[in-house]
Amino acid sequence: MLFKNVFLVGLSLLLMACSSVQKPAQITLPLFYAWYNGEEVAYVTTDVSDRDIARLKNANYAPRLRDAIPKYPKPPQVKTALERVYSFPNNEQTHTVFPSAPQPLGYLSEDHRYSPLWIMYTVVWKDPSQARELKSEEAIFVAEEEGLVTITRTNVVLNCPVVPFPITAL
Repeated sequence: MLFKNVFLVGLSLLLMACSSVQKPAQITLPLFYAWYNGEEVAYVTTDVSDRDIARLKNANYAPRLRDAIPKYPKPPQVKTALERVYSFPNNEQTHTVFPSAPQPLGYLSEDHRYSPLWIMYTVVWKDPSQARELKSEEAIFVAEEEGLVTITRTNVVLNCPVVPFPITAL
């Protein structure tokens, strides 16, 4: 009986040691901001298919991300893991524009449109003096319809997950 009790205590301690949760290591990544439907969201960039942009974002250069680009012309009903991200190469605004984000942020998201993989579209103002902050994909499309901007698809693919928790300043 004593042996059985000692065995059970030992087994319990062993199982508790195996199931203990260790605090994960911490790292620091550059935090960027984007607009999504007029709301500011934060994201990190981990991988980019273009070496120069990877250097600017302090991310991994991952040329194989280009393999995610479908053959064009692509019918609209064909869905891929790539979402559009709108960038402003002439720095008329500091925030990029995302057409989707997890809703709500985190593990409770039910948004099937969101993907952290983005194909970059550049937005260039035809007359930089008319530039204003565009805070949604719809605002970009309106500016294009008004003849104010040109939108161009690139072959740059980025892995930029939206951060799933509130941002607090340190």
